[in-house]
Amino acid sequence: MKQDSFKHRILILGASGFIGNAIYKELCGYFRTFGTYNTNNNIFENNQHFFQYNVEEDDVFDILNAIKPTIIISSLRGDFSAQVIAHQHISEYLVINKCKLIYLSSANVFDAYSKYPSYENDKTLSHSIYGHFKIKIENMLLRLPKMKVAILRLPMVFGAFSPRVSDIKLLLKEKLPIEVFPNLVMNVTSDNKLSQQIHYIINRNKYGIFHLGSNDLVHHDDFINDIVKTFGDLKPTYKHVYTTNDERYLAVLPKENKLPKHLQIQSHEILEELEV
Repeated sequence: MKQDSFKHRILILGASGFIGNAIYKELCGYFRTFGTYNTNNNIFENNQHFFQYNVEEDDVFDILNAIKPTIIISSLRGDFSAQVIAHQHISEYLVINKCKLIYLSSANVFDAYSKYPSYENDKTLSHSIYGHFKIKIENMLLRLPKMKVAILRLPMVFGAFSPRVSDIKLLLKEKLPIEVFPNLVMNVTSDNKLSQQIHYIINRNKYGIFHLGSNDLVHHDDFINDIVKTFGDLKPTYKHVYTTNDERYLAVLPKENKLPKHLQIQSHEILEELEV
């Protein structure tokens, strides 16, 4: 039932990417949903709900003023400095308009903490350039009025058409080794579950910080091996990468902002999606 259709105008920045497009497909039947794409692609050029936008060259204000969204979902990729400027402009837009931002962040905002999983209110600290960049945008958004922002911290995202799964299939086909990190303890999610969770956050007008990983933890090498098993009886070769002698955690678990049971996920459910 599409009772939500006129309640929101939703703009997905990065809607042509793997995650952004999954979110678009989940929401477009329920809301007036628009998206941006960067590369020249006839699929998006011919869709009147898609706008070409290059984060390094275009001003996001032009898109915002054209669409006048009530919800912005940011799953942008590209140059980090350009993304920071874009989110500064989005922040300015949020302050003066009736609009909310759902920002897709990353477990990497905690990659300096390796001895335990991370929860919503834990202090962020990163040793990586990517983690630093995500923290910079998070800190900018946390200065805005609370109800204007939802920050979604994501672990590795898998799915039947995800870049990670496509890379594994290509390596198997070429009989090349698949890189695994045996000491990495993580949690995971899928594009389908994430899209459903975002739909719920929109419907219930939720805000704050959300950790949207699986409830259980897995070792990176075990999980990749389990993915390979879903493709049949293959004989893969692995390249084991040890960044440390100890187990290293990169997992985002919910403590404060838990979603309903049917919107939580276990790692085995992601493997089941790949088997379909």
